[in-house]
Amino acid sequence: MRSRFVWAAVVLLATSAGAAALVSSEPADLPGQVTSRMRTTLEQSDPGQHHHAAHQAATEAQAKAAVICGVRVYGYEPAEATELTDVRTVYGFHLCGVAEPKVPWDVAVKLAGPVILDMSTEPPGVRVVEATADVRFVDRLRQMFPDKYAQLAAKEALTASEMADLRGRYAAAAGI
Repeated sequence: MRSRFVWAAVVLLATSAGAAALVSSEPADLPGQVTSRMRTTLEQSDPGQHHHAAHQAATEAQAKAAVICGVRVYGYEPAEATELTDVRTVYGFHLCGVAEPKVPWDVAVKLAGPVILDMSTEPPGVRVVEATADVRFVDRLRQMFPDKYAQLAAKEALTASEMADLRGRYAAAAGI
């Protein structure tokens, strides 16, 4: 009888620990936390907050639709930060789709490009790299990003697995 009680207690503890681990979606490592915060920040903003100059005014359906983002963090400053609260600036890439109901990914409104998050504000400030009438995109990228991150941003976007995850999350949000 006592061994059944002990066995039941062990199973209950293991189940509780597993459930607690599932509830906590925050990654334990700092790079994972930074990536998660970047994605959450972009997904909680409306497309107009991404400040893409070429982006037309959103339709009513687009304004109500979820924004689903894939992100890639190139780095953050200060680089020696050990806690998310110590991170001031994040440099990376974003590809976001506006998940209107039943609209496939291939025709969805998308926002993409190198992005900087200012983590010193709440919510974090978002700046995207865009060309202007006077400054080419690559020159603007070099103005806004430290050299080591600008080199990455000039050649790297999402990996195949990051893209597959993004498309799967988009399909779920769009109800496809």
